[in-house]
Amino acid sequence: MAGRRRTTLTVATANVNGLRAAARKDAAGWAAGSGADVVTLQEVRAPDDLVEDLVAQVFGPGWHLAHAESTTKGRAGVAVVSRLPLVRTDSGDGEPCFAGTGRWQEADVELPGGDTLTVVSAYAHTGDADDPARMAEKLAWFDAATDRIEELRSDGRHVLLTGDLNVAHRDSDLRNWKGNRGRAGCHPDERARFDRWTDELGWVDVARSLATGEHVPYTWWSYRGKAFDTDAGWRIDYQFATPELAAAATAARVDRAATYDQRWSDHAPVVVTYRL
Repeated sequence: MAGRRRTTLTVATANVNGLRAAARKDAAGWAAGSGADVVTLQEVRAPDDLVEDLVAQVFGPGWHLAHAESTTKGRAGVAVVSRLPLVRTDSGDGEPCFAGTGRWQEADVELPGGDTLTVVSAYAHTGDADDPARMAEKLAWFDAATDRIEELRSDGRHVLLTGDLNVAHRDSDLRNWKGNRGRAGCHPDERARFDRWTDELGWVDVARSLATGEHVPYTWWSYRGKAFDTDAGWRIDYQFATPELAAAATAARVDRAATYDQRWSDHAPVVVTYRL
């Protein structure tokens, strides 16, 4: 009997720092050369009635779209865009930490052969270690995210959590780790949530799993100063996969712009190819 035909699927995640601005800055050039089949977007920052046209500008016609708009105008917003059909979408409106925030979008992508892959585009809060209420909100969001991704995987499906999670998990994930230790994005309580995912629950940080050493390329650089030119960045954009899905990953890269003036966002896309 012939074996099941395997499918190559490339998934990218990108904080676009405003989809309208990214479209003006030639994000379409990146999209055309990315080879991505599915792209998750964060900080879309555009209303529903504009997003479909913006996606067509950047990615071309025929892409399927699921978008979670924030009720706060001009803030957040996440989306999943896919060449392949989306058979189920959910913006998490039943969870108070997600409802109306534009920070959580699920989509089941229909793969050739009839299987599906559940993809999540997520945008975690920035947080503030000097503001207990803001940090509590961020940590509660991570706890809700943990409950949800565990629920999604409970039936044995492949699940991929992607996005700007606003945490550098390890010291090697940011240049100035000594100066930022204990601050938002480099706080032990935030890192403990990631430790639970990887060490207790078995989720895999795909880019790290495919790296040849401890350092994995950064994904965000401040627009201020010479952070980009000196590579004084942070790795805060991720693809976390269930173990079986992670085992199917064959390559990962960060699409860092060649020069400062070619950037269309302060983040760079994380692109992973899977052989399913």
